[in-house]
Amino acid sequence: MITLEALGRWLASAPESEHLEFKEARQHYDIVKLLRYCVALANEGGGHLVLGVDDKRPRRVVGTQAFLNTGEVTAQILRALRMRVEVQELAHPDGRVLVFTVPPRPVGTPLHHEGAYLMRAGEELVPMTVDQLKRIVAEGSPGWFEQPARDAARPDEVVALLDTQSFFELLGLPYPTTREGVLARLAQERLIQEESEGWRITNLAAILLAKRLDAFSPELARKAARVVIYEGVNKLVTRDDKPGGRGYAVGFESLVDFVHSSAPLNHFVEQVVREEVKMFPRQAIRELVANALVHQDFEATGQSVMVEMYADRLEVSNPGLPPIKVERFIDEFRSRNERLAELMRRLGVCEEKGSGIDKVVHLAEVFQLPAPDFRISETRTTAVLFAHQDFADMSKADRIRACYQHCCLKYVSNERMSNQSLRERFKLPEAKAVTASQVIGAAKDAGLIKADESETTSTRYARYLPFWA
Repeated sequence: MITLEALGRWLASAPESEHLEFKEARQHYDIVKLLRYCVALANEGGGHLVLGVDDKRPRRVVGTQAFLNTGEVTAQILRALRMRVEVQELAHPDGRVLVFTVPPRPVGTPLHHEGAYLMRAGEELVPMTVDQLKRIVAEGSPGWFEQPARDAARPDEVVALLDTQSFFELLGLPYPTTREGVLARLAQERLIQEESEGWRITNLAAILLAKRLDAFSPELARKAARVVIYEGVNKLVTRDDKPGGRGYAVGFESLVDFVHSSAPLNHFVEQVVREEVKMFPRQAIRELVANALVHQDFEATGQSVMVEMYADRLEVSNPGLPPIKVERFIDEFRSRNERLAELMRRLGVCEEKGSGIDKVVHLAEVFQLPAPDFRISETRTTAVLFAHQDFADMSKADRIRACYQHCCLKYVSNERMSNQSLRERFKLPEAKAVTASQVIGAAKDAGLIKADESETTSTRYARYLPFWA
């Protein structure tokens, strides 16, 4: 039962998410839209759709006249979706509010409306990806990480196949004095399982801790990250092609070191001390590679994480499409492989939850690089980090993207973008204020940023927000 007090808390602080949606719907609301939102909310674990509330912050009750007969709309939803949704009227002092409480979908069964399997992506409804549908259908059966990489392994084989020494070092724990202590810790982490004929080594244990992935199977060997270094700006001449061989956690630092050492020098970044500075910051490489490893689709066969370095850019790609839009990478986080992500964080490979892309964008600004680009193809997600480029040489699209990312970075830091802060990002003097204003105007025209009207209406002192804030 939703109370007026609960509604008040939502209005004050709760952000819209895959579990909560606000709509004005002052006079009416389309029944098809309602059914589609019910499907999306159910597919992502259930939630609430609230009508009669301004969906822009600061939120306030505006009242709704939609669905005056709540019994009839409940019956319509039941007939169309075969799902019972609770519909509740709240008599708020500022108007009537309708709350639709949507239950989660049944285990292993994605819901659809007229053939559309929907989910939330920002403020929009989008079709669920193939890998998401596959995961739902496979619910209840062992996931990829729980499947065996090796069955009936002897205790000495477990220690021979997995880099247990590095595992304990990464956790900051002393190495046990007995082999039984090592196995007990691995079993406690659900990386191995004791069976009647020996130990089962899971795919998760192998992908994280393998001394050699090809010692398990060709399928696991193909999950190893591959690094390709090209001579120029295309794939015509390959300087180095290095497939990874170790598990992600135990081989991560050496992988990042190799990529970083292969990068050209950045002769443009301002340094307080005289030292060689690589074009692509090590921390940015680290975050992008970690993100690609964690968020890849492990069900995709014959594909792996790729790190490709050209003379003018670094491309890091992974199999699978993201569950959120690329425009929301800076402020939102939703992991495809939460258990892998949690272990990688504990092992020191990943940073604080959801902070990786923030760091990459920040480092691009510090090292005076163009804004990174995030791209989606039919089967892969790619992050592109560009070499230094003067502002005058940047394309209009590059400038707009940098402006939007700078605005997002300021917002998630509880600050606001201004003409001055954007000039500082581009290293432009005060005399170029008009130029910065033109970039801001182009980003506004593209629908990526908006003026923060809660601050001031003065053009000179204007502050800006991302479009989704």
